[in-house]
Amino acid sequence: MTFTFVSNYINHHQQPFCDAMYERLGDGFTFVATMPMEQERIDMGWDTGLDDLPYVKHLYEDPTCEQLIYDSDVVLIGWSEKEDIAQKRLSSGKLTMRVSERLYRTGTYKAISPRGLLAKYKEHIRYRNMPVFLLCAGAYVAADYKLIHAYPDKMLKWGYFPPFIEYDHNEIDKRLAAPKCVQIIWVGRFIALKHPEYMVRLARRLKEEGESFHIHMVGDGEMFEEIRTRVRDLVPDEVTLHGSLAPDEVRALMSECHIHISTSNHLEGWGAVVNEGMNSGCIEIACDQMGAVPYLIDDNENGLIYPGDVYESMEQVVMRVFHNWHGYAHLGSKGYKTIRDEWNADIAADRLVELVNALLGDGEDYTLPESGPLSIAPILRAR
Repeated sequence: MTFTFVSNYINHHQQPFCDAMYERLGDGFTFVATMPMEQERIDMGWDTGLDDLPYVKHLYEDPTCEQLIYDSDVVLIGWSEKEDIAQKRLSSGKLTMRVSERLYRTGTYKAISPRGLLAKYKEHIRYRNMPVFLLCAGAYVAADYKLIHAYPDKMLKWGYFPPFIEYDHNEIDKRLAAPKCVQIIWVGRFIALKHPEYMVRLARRLKEEGESFHIHMVGDGEMFEEIRTRVRDLVPDEVTLHGSLAPDEVRALMSECHIHISTSNHLEGWGAVVNEGMNSGCIEIACDQMGAVPYLIDDNENGLIYPGDVYESMEQVVMRVFHNWHGYAHLGSKGYKTIRDEWNADIAADRLVELVNALLGDGEDYTLPESGPLSIAPILRAR
């Protein structure tokens, strides 16, 4: 089998899945990068020599990549910004998969725009009866594509698969059993959609309640100076601003914390920090509007979900945990097991290879799993 994954550039969120595919397919797997990484991402520590991996090729340097995309047995098309090349492959009638986040994050009114519908027809709708599948990188993707009647009965759950780090779940239980000072972590760019200001408000509330806690905020962005001023004026002893850290440094800090909070709104297509917080054994508290949340979290079973883009909803859930710590401490190891047992790159790669072999007629019949990667994507709409 020759399997080619086409996307803008490889990063630390995609590498585990690509490594897993390369382990299974060897030289039959190629990642084709269509553009160099943006400077903003490089400044965030994303450029860590991944372009030198043996399976990575660069469309903008190697003219043979375009023919490889056309000739491969199966192609997975991500965010390539090379729609002309994608269309050539899709029109070939060969097995092709698209991975996509939401189409209409800013409003489904765009689904009735004549110009928008024409574009979506060219990119998606006209392939509805061809061997083209949609891998939904977010819980609300399927609803968007259903609006335009694309990929009927061919929309499957997918996502991002950050590096999985193995821990002893019993050690996680011990860490969370009875902390003297609850360590809370928030990770993300300091921009409006991610609501870093929520953490300053939360720190003030917890301080007023006399709780023993400390909040770690990791990241940088246009709101950083504003948040730094608020922290300095209101909660200087309760919040540490770490700035940007390398991915492995972030994970190390997470593994020492007890709660991870994800506050992004509906503009967050996935939110890989949710995977990372759960993998780290933190009690995950996350907004239901993030694409990852309905796929990864079963509320009150392996994490906690708060509804809507509302600070008060998040605060209410956090206070509930502080007031009944022993009732929620077990969610850390439950979240860890979800990533270990289902939502990780190795399981996603195993399932995808089995499905592709079946579709190509090279393997046994394949039954889609009931949950996790490559299960049927339900039609969910964000509140």
